[in-house]
Amino acid sequence: MATKFIQPPIPASHVFPPKPSTLRMMKLHGALLATHQWNKKCSRFGENPFGFGLSSSVKAAEQSSELVAEEKVIPEESSDYRKVAQIKRDIYDALQGINRGIFGVTSTKKTEILKLVELLESQNPNPEPTSCLEKVSGSWKLIYSTITILGSKRTKLGLRDFISLGDFVQSIDVVEGKAVNAVKFSAKGLNLLNGQLTIEASFKIASKSRVDISYIKSVITPEQLMNVFRKNFDLLLGIFNPEGWLEITYVDDSMRIGRDDKGNIFILERFEDNTL
Repeated sequence: MATKFIQPPIPASHVFPPKPSTLRMMKLHGALLATHQWNKKCSRFGENPFGFGLSSSVKAAEQSSELVAEEKVIPEESSDYRKVAQIKRDIYDALQGINRGIFGVTSTKKTEILKLVELLESQNPNPEPTSCLEKVSGSWKLIYSTITILGSKRTKLGLRDFISLGDFVQSIDVVEGKAVNAVKFSAKGLNLLNGQLTIEASFKIASKSRVDISYIKSVITPEQLMNVFRKNFDLLLGIFNPEGWLEITYVDDSMRIGRDDKGNIFILERFEDNTL
């Protein structure tokens, strides 16, 4: 008596829609493809229009055509193409407790942040940002920079115990071609006096991703705080003066990354601010 083998149906959600050549292969194996309904929305390729899951989908099709009983599990996305939202979460996690990096970080931490920055830059949705400057217009807050204030500089500026650094904020007006940077301070010895260093600069497009920045003017307010910094004002301005060029290496609706001609990296997040 002949033994009849019955093939179990293959779940449609596990298989990539076969090409004509794959159909012929499966017919040779006696597969009844007409009984299966294919849905692109359920396929990995359909769920991932950027094609990051393409190789795993093709693998699934090949395995199904050969009637492999156990499907090999293949990562849908490589580690270098994690979703942007996850990369951002990793960046925020890495920045915890380092005060924007202004007073230095360990080499291990710096390397960790740099790798995440490069990973996010590789996913830049606006590779030619100067052709759509509305993406950079508005208010931004610095969350990390490789600019540091260390050693004698920190001591001279009173940034060890006497003066605390607040937010670093930036307002960009693309119509006027101007940017206003504000570094906020609070002086403990002056009844918690609050003030800020304001630097105004202009910019013009230099390439598809770069702008040239020119210093216009700066001021510290109120006057009492200016008196504290007067002796070392040039030192303070030298640290925060944005003059030079800036490469916009990543920008979307909520985050921006830039690299300047001095080798510094800046990560900023968008926020609402009406004080500048």
